[in-house]
Amino acid sequence: MTAFPSRRGRRLRMSSALRRQFAETRLDAAQFVLPVFVVPGTGVSRPISSMPGNNQMSVDIVAEVARRAQDVGVGGIMFFGIPETKDAEGTSGWDPNGPVPRALEAVAAAAPELVRWADVCLCEYTDHGHCGIVVDGIVENDATLGLLSKAAVAYANAGAQVVTPSDMMDGRVTAIRGNLDRADHQNVAICVHAVKYASSYYGPFRDAVDSSLQSGDRRSHQMNPPNRREARVEVLEDVAEGADIVMVKPAGPYQDIIRQTRDIVDVPVAAYQVSGEFAMIKAAAANGWIDGEQVMLESLTGIVRAGADVIATYFAIDAAEALQ
Repeated sequence: MTAFPSRRGRRLRMSSALRRQFAETRLDAAQFVLPVFVVPGTGVSRPISSMPGNNQMSVDIVAEVARRAQDVGVGGIMFFGIPETKDAEGTSGWDPNGPVPRALEAVAAAAPELVRWADVCLCEYTDHGHCGIVVDGIVENDATLGLLSKAAVAYANAGAQVVTPSDMMDGRVTAIRGNLDRADHQNVAICVHAVKYASSYYGPFRDAVDSSLQSGDRRSHQMNPPNRREARVEVLEDVAEGADIVMVKPAGPYQDIIRQTRDIVDVPVAAYQVSGEFAMIKAAAANGWIDGEQVMLESLTGIVRAGADVIATYFAIDAAEALQ
């Protein structure tokens, strides 16, 4: 009889205790950042049909959700605003009485252990749905930088600890860092969406923030999905400009980019498990095609295994509870 190899890989997989102890990748609720959608008013909680379990919420409801997230160990909360009025410049984006500044203040009081992240982009606030100033159908890069900086400073004034420019304009880290510093917000961190692909996975998010393009698309500034080397260039440029954290978005379909990013920078790497990724798992689970909880945890594990230190995910509370 041929001698069997002395090593048996199954020895360390024979029980749940063994598998748990020797797991190479570990999920921790502190890694999760919960995105929330804030609207004006009081007592408002409107379901988002394409994102089951998520709602457009007024500030008071957001504070309740934040307390729940803190209680189960979630690490952070990320704010997206839906204003009462929109215009060509997105001026509601830096209104100190807008939904995001008010939510930042409320969550700082209600759930002080949550790190407060504020998305910096204009697409939720412009009537045309683009991420910046539009001239003759083109998003003007340099004219947009000052407006993004206004929004970042407004959120920092309201208590944001991390601002997250997601617009993909060139030079935004330099512009925002300079304006934050001049406003005495040297300690506010920048998590730049360094690699944000022009993805089809964002569809449900557009429902969540009531943002749809009136014309054109975002391919002139968001990255082309086939490109990998370009992602390396974008990441290194943003770090050189002073980014504290770099984000890859979407997460699941771009785990190779997360790995590449982790390998070339020493700053923290964040990944955004976007609305389409979330919605597909929820829809398949609702139809009984998959075990929703197990697929949720497996998807998050894959993102961390690829190299992400932090994950923005709509599963944040559910995943934190499952890990308990």
